[in-house]
Amino acid sequence: MKRLLLPIALGAACWMPAHAEIPLGTVAGSEVAFEGMFQVDGYWFDNDLRDLDGRDDGRDRATGIRRFELVLKGKGPGGFGWVLGYDIEGDNFLDNNVTWAFGGDGSPKQTLLLGQAKQPNSLEELSSSRHNDFIAKAAATATFATGRRLGASWSYDAGAHGATVGWFGRNLDDDAGGAGYGARGWWAPVRDDGRVLHLGLSHVDRDTDSDALRLRARPNADMAAVRIVDSGSLVDVDRLSTTGLEAMWIDGPVKLQGEYFLSSADRIGNSGYDTEGGYVSALWTPGGSGWNYSGGLPRTRVENPGLWQFGLRYDYLDLDDGAVRGGRMEAWTAGVNWYWRQNAKLMLNYVNVTSRASDAASGLVFNDDPSILEARVQLHW
Repeated sequence: MKRLLLPIALGAACWMPAHAEIPLGTVAGSEVAFEGMFQVDGYWFDNDLRDLDGRDDGRDRATGIRRFELVLKGKGPGGFGWVLGYDIEGDNFLDNNVTWAFGGDGSPKQTLLLGQAKQPNSLEELSSSRHNDFIAKAAATATFATGRRLGASWSYDAGAHGATVGWFGRNLDDDAGGAGYGARGWWAPVRDDGRVLHLGLSHVDRDTDSDALRLRARPNADMAAVRIVDSGSLVDVDRLSTTGLEAMWIDGPVKLQGEYFLSSADRIGNSGYDTEGGYVSALWTPGGSGWNYSGGLPRTRVENPGLWQFGLRYDYLDLDDGAVRGGRMEAWTAGVNWYWRQNAKLMLNYVNVTSRASDAASGLVFNDDPSILEARVQLHW
């Protein structure tokens, strides 16, 4: 099935008009559209201690399809909307929900959502994958952010400020457990003439699945076979709460962005397990293009083909606390993005990682400092 859909998707993305979606007409008063995204990644590993590729062919590289997402969405009648999404490559469900939006036209817009969606935490996690600044999300985002879950939420958007609160359970793939709640508020005290100052705060509190928790992260390479920091399986964790702080400054072609996460696990019969992480990044888009901003989220503005972006990011993740020696990882990522068309994007990243992990029993310390060259071809419509 994938082999049949792949050439169709490639041909559609290359020859279709470069707009965000393909309109399919009106069904029962709902304007139906088709969207999709296709990503192919390549990773070349310069290993240190561990083999990040994890294969016995001696090539130290990994290539393959990263995402192959297909989405149907509808708008109307009235303020109602719906979306059905699936990632064929990952074999998992994306957003699948119904919404009702009201307000606007001079008053704050409010939205009620029922179904599966991203939870209200993390600026980087909530931003669309097609507009990622770097090939891999920061390690702290990948570890602490709560992704798509089934639930219900209410959002409020007044333009210069807004908030979302929601309750969630498992996801449609039934592989992420622990019911909980989340809330995020954001404020843009500066928002005019290509300049935006964004500040945000989020908090997610959730139960664990069978009192088990494991925090771990790859070395900023989505297809790496090894998690370079790993708390191990903790079997006495009742709940996990994570607070996130976010800030962003956009000034024409420059975007500065950063987040910090503090996560606390409530353990049964043991002292709590507190971990943290974060990142700061800088993006430059020469030629005057910049970013759109709405709903507390940025979006790359691609007005003409040939747009370039240059980025640098520092991120860290610390999973050491008390007797749990999950390790600490730091990484620098340098990247360049080129929009061949408005719906075709090429990405190239170089990642340099330093990590430290210690054995709780022996006290031995292990330093693993690999580097990775990463490339991505992305088509979206």
